[in-house]
Amino acid sequence: MKKYISIDIGGTYIKYGLIDDEGNIIEKHETATQAQKGGEEILKKVLNIIKDYMKAQQIEAVAISTAGMVDRENGSIRYASKLIPDYTGINFKKPIKEKFGLNSSVENDVNCAGLAEYISGAGKDSKIALILTIGTGIGGCAVINGEVYQGVSGSALEVGYMKINNGTFQSLGSAKSLVEKVAREKNESVEDWDGKKIFDLAKKSDPICTKAIDEMCQALAIGIANISYVLNPDTVILGGGIMAQEDYLYDIIDGKLRENLAEPIYEQISLKFAKHRNSAGMLGAFYNYKNK
Repeated sequence: MKKYISIDIGGTYIKYGLIDDEGNIIEKHETATQAQKGGEEILKKVLNIIKDYMKAQQIEAVAISTAGMVDRENGSIRYASKLIPDYTGINFKKPIKEKFGLNSSVENDVNCAGLAEYISGAGKDSKIALILTIGTGIGGCAVINGEVYQGVSGSALEVGYMKINNGTFQSLGSAKSLVEKVAREKNESVEDWDGKKIFDLAKKSDPICTKAIDEMCQALAIGIANISYVLNPDTVILGGGIMAQEDYLYDIIDGKLRENLAEPIYEQISLKFAKHRNSAGMLGAFYNYKNK
């Protein structure tokens, strides 16, 4: 049985483990990214993970999912935000090949999550899937007939920067914006609030929390509608930690999507919530490697 090391590099945690040739996760772990230490430290963490596995396992290849814009050909980070200092320019493929003799692939984390949902998750059997991850920002991915749509420079579906309602999609519809809005309305510190607390109170009819969630859902619906007018997907999949509140959110978002979309387009869209959740990045990295 062939084994692949799959590594999902996020701003907070690096999730990693082994996946077999059939796409089954054999084992999974996580370690703090410590993003503030910069790109070189993240590279060291990745190389140490591989080194530890190589001591006891026969490894076929390494598949990496990562935050940032990725140069897939040479396996480097083309651009990363200030959340991970000095990450731009970090190359994974070359040192992995030189140190361990292993082939590897590197892909953007949202694209990996989208590919995972399309192949074996909520988007299975769809033709055109739009996948959005709702977190600190909003990331987007489109999978069309099995292929992630990359755009000319590999930056397609950077939808978080899309302008809506005198703001951006992610400044109005992200989990971060929801928490900030509630904290501001309550005149409390942002550190005292998180998504779970907001939804717990909303379920008890707290007016500030219910209103903030409703406004977030409206922003999400407008953003999804705008993308759908261009992409015309048959499936829209919502992921990210806050989307675990599917039971609360589905009817609200679906209703607002109906209000913001022309009926013939709305009727063709199936709104779904991500299935793989915290495993999506690892699985998608593996699928990406196999596809290449």
